[in-house]
Amino acid sequence: MEDEMTESRNRARLAIMELSNMISVPMSLNAIVRLNVPDAIWQGGSNSPISSSQILARVLPSQNSADPENLQRILRMLTSYGVFAEHHSPNDSDSERKYSLTEIGKTLVTDGEGLSYAPYVLQHHQDALMRAWPLVHEAVVDPASEPFVKANGDSAYAYYGKKPEMNGLMQKAMSGVSVPFMKAVLEGYDGFEGVERLVDVGGSAGDCLRMILGKHSNVREGINFDLPEVVAKAPIIPGVTHVGGNMFHSIPSADAIFMKWILTTWTDGEVKLIMENCYNALPAGGKLIACEPVLPEQSDDSQRTRALLEGDIFVMTIYRTKGKHRTEEEYRRLGHSAGFPHFKALYIDYFYTVLEFRK
Repeated sequence: MEDEMTESRNRARLAIMELSNMISVPMSLNAIVRLNVPDAIWQGGSNSPISSSQILARVLPSQNSADPENLQRILRMLTSYGVFAEHHSPNDSDSERKYSLTEIGKTLVTDGEGLSYAPYVLQHHQDALMRAWPLVHEAVVDPASEPFVKANGDSAYAYYGKKPEMNGLMQKAMSGVSVPFMKAVLEGYDGFEGVERLVDVGGSAGDCLRMILGKHSNVREGINFDLPEVVAKAPIIPGVTHVGGNMFHSIPSADAIFMKWILTTWTDGEVKLIMENCYNALPAGGKLIACEPVLPEQSDDSQRTRALLEGDIFVMTIYRTKGKHRTEEEYRRLGHSAGFPHFKALYIDYFYTVLEFRK
């Protein structure tokens, strides 16, 4: 019994040491993206195991001072988290460690459309965002303003608006995440059938509408609805009209309204107002299709639950202290309070859930 208690205490101490040093993981991930390591290993699909020295020869060919040992230390640590596969013979002391990409690592490789999850990693670790993280406790002490605001003097979206390079990176990051998600939606969700006029609220450059119209010819008119300064930079897309406005004031009328990762960053009261404006813009039988991260009712240690809860803390720290990831039941209640009598949730993606509210 005493041995079991000692073993339990030892595991606990090891776990808290890992948690305390966890910052090494995202910052090392950030480092290998900045160094362009995934593309250097991938090499158009070969993914042949190569050493840290060989990687540096590809990413920093003219920098003789680059340190392969330090790069190898980063690669080893990320190997323990499944980003890389290590190829090494433990019986040969002279064997050089070599690395290839796992399925996780491949998500960081730039595809034929110029997209990957690499910008998402970079976007999360910019200086302005990193300044907010030591202030997470302030979201508890004083939720009137976000840790990001306390650290930078402005809200995240206002700050991005003043920094074109940050805004550009965020747009690229969202495209890298959105395209795989939208492919999953278009393959697994039939709710766009029968819709002729579709509004995308917060549609940015119109990427989602382009994909929807490409799959569903019945959608004859797409309305890309976002802030005037956002749609002013949106490209021309056949079948899509870019409309500037404010979702808190009104939303263009349509058979269906689509939105993705919009409700998460607003408070319950603000979400209710957005949904009421959606309700007023829809005909009887019309629907709001919202794609949001949805928390499970019970907390567990699964990777999906951890990813969702970690994302919730990100929202609290960076965007809104009372914006949040919600449970299915919380969304059901919000929809009902906004007037929607019918609701269903479809779990067709690893992270986002399709929430359908019907008038």
